[in-house]
Amino acid sequence: MAMAVLAASCATQDEAPLIGKQEPKIENGRMTPEVLWSFGRVAGTQVSPDGTKVLYSVSYYSIAENKGNSELFVMNTDGSDKTQITKTPIREASAKWMKDGEHIAFLSSETGTMQLWIMKADGSDRTQITDREGGVNDFAFSPDESKLFFVAEVKYGERTVDKYPDLPKASGIIVNDLMYKHWDEWVQTVPHPFVSGFKNNKIENETDILKGEPYESPMKPFGGIEQLAWSPDGKTIAYTCRKKTGKAYALSTNSDIYFYNVETGKTENKTEGMMGYDQNPTFSPDGKWLAWESMERDGYEADKNRLFILNLQTGEKTDLSTDFDQNSTALSWASDSKSIYFVSCWHAVTQIYRVGIADKKITQITKGVHDYGFVAEAKDKLIGVKHSMSKPDEIYSIDPKTGTETELSFENKDILAQLEMGRVEERWVTTTDNKQMLVWVIYPPKFDPNKKYPTLLFCEGGPQSTVSQFWSYRWNLQLMAANDYIVVAPNRRGLPAFGKEWLEQISGDYGGQNMQDYFSAIDALAKEPYVNKDKLGCIGASYGGFSVYWLAGHHNKRFKAFLAHDGMFNLPQQYLETEEMWFVNWDLGGAYWDKANAIAQRSYANSPHLFVDKWDTPILVIHGEKDYRILASQGMAAFNAAILRGVPAQMLIFPDENHWVLQPQNGILWQRTFYEWLDKWLK
Repeated sequence: MAMAVLAASCATQDEAPLIGKQEPKIENGRMTPEVLWSFGRVAGTQVSPDGTKVLYSVSYYSIAENKGNSELFVMNTDGSDKTQITKTPIREASAKWMKDGEHIAFLSSETGTMQLWIMKADGSDRTQITDREGGVNDFAFSPDESKLFFVAEVKYGERTVDKYPDLPKASGIIVNDLMYKHWDEWVQTVPHPFVSGFKNNKIENETDILKGEPYESPMKPFGGIEQLAWSPDGKTIAYTCRKKTGKAYALSTNSDIYFYNVETGKTENKTEGMMGYDQNPTFSPDGKWLAWESMERDGYEADKNRLFILNLQTGEKTDLSTDFDQNSTALSWASDSKSIYFVSCWHAVTQIYRVGIADKKITQITKGVHDYGFVAEAKDKLIGVKHSMSKPDEIYSIDPKTGTETELSFENKDILAQLEMGRVEERWVTTTDNKQMLVWVIYPPKFDPNKKYPTLLFCEGGPQSTVSQFWSYRWNLQLMAANDYIVVAPNRRGLPAFGKEWLEQISGDYGGQNMQDYFSAIDALAKEPYVNKDKLGCIGASYGGFSVYWLAGHHNKRFKAFLAHDGMFNLPQQYLETEEMWFVNWDLGGAYWDKANAIAQRSYANSPHLFVDKWDTPILVIHGEKDYRILASQGMAAFNAAILRGVPAQMLIFPDENHWVLQPQNGILWQRTFYEWLDKWLK
């Protein structure tokens, strides 16, 4: 019967194209925007219960169809017997192993909304489990599979149609408090975790864990299923929640880990009194410990991510990372419950580490120029996912004793074999205050030191996100190099992975030392004989866009072209436009009307809009109108200012994109406009 359902469903989608692996046209071994969009994007890696197989998804995109699709794959942990188990014109996602290792639960849009399904590990016998209005966001079965929790949207607040039923087509939203928008949406629903029984492939007696509460779990806009966890005995669900609304929510990052007792329905706050972000709980296999990621200070979203554990028998909390001046993320327990694997970035590369519960000893396992983002134990080996500036995510097995890595997935082997990547060089530059700063330099393929190349200064966003070995499908540094630009990417002040002092210097110092760091980086490279110092460009997004706007008024004719995407232009306006008040309060020091606040006043005195009178260099402005973090009015104001000043300028506006550019054809348009602008002024 299940197979009949599958056949019928696929038959109804005959006109929908099957988006699979793309075969791009590659000329002269050079990356192009079209080649970039042809890479398969590996995600959702899951190790089977017996540690012998790996389940994962790959997303493919069609530029012609202007959309993407994801498919599911299974392989052995040595990389053998790789099998694509779905091949449909519909999306399959969030796939997870069932405890028998013979079945897989997953979400599918087969019936229009994302619903929970189960199938055999070879892709056969698909059976639909849920049929909920609005669909399911994600899910997890209890260890014995007698119960299930899933995340679904519930109505938030009073809608206009609730107040005025005779105006069902009115689109206006009545707002009475803060936090009425999130990233790219008006908040009319919030995610809640539901728990239910599970028997004979059916759910029964579902209960909203947060019933009647106007809170969200997982937390928007980026939280996922990692913010919830089952205890090994199936009696407790740990969930992450910031139990605040409105103005209080907008001003605070104080989330907590709550335990929900499935049998009694009672809830207990396990991190009460811990004031920063507490999130991503995970129980030890023996049920004696809870580990989670914890920040210390309320309102500081870039605080150190500490690795905390809770002794579930005594209630004692322990910070395992006290003497570790790095972040700890992607926590994963060893099967013996005696240690935890995690990933951490130091000096702009991200490695796998292990910490012992008893001795708090932290050991680095991997080495190399790359970033790991996931780790899990699989019998006598580890399974990890990593990328670099020269290679997108792939799955690897790692020897936990030696750190030796073996690639398993090879999803993009054929494309990478046809491309020549530019050399990535680690360089340390002396700053204006005599510190040493790591700068990545990416050279064009077939680099000739006897030639002179136009050179781009890359300004990172965040502002507190590392310029590590990241791979981007928009800000791809190898694509820039393939267009015969040298790229200079500094880890300026305010970035993690260089210690607390380096990270926190930027708070309240926008327009300060970190801008001097940019000058130090580009000035050092401009001295090289192969850099054309008369053809320097400056590019960046978000805080990087702010950096471009600020540098445009202070660069003393260093640069010949600027490009800013989703950047902050008017800081007083940004203070009132963003939805996350904790961010601007911490980073800018407070409100612009607080004249007695010296830190805040210094921040606003460095607002780029105050220095437009010094703009003299061509600038391209890009912004998305669905960007509710930094509103498009910021980009429009910058563009208008340039035009009114007589500065050559262009604007690319996306009515349907947010802080990123997610649609394939918009992505291609972004890249073409990007390089047409830079080539016009730098070549």
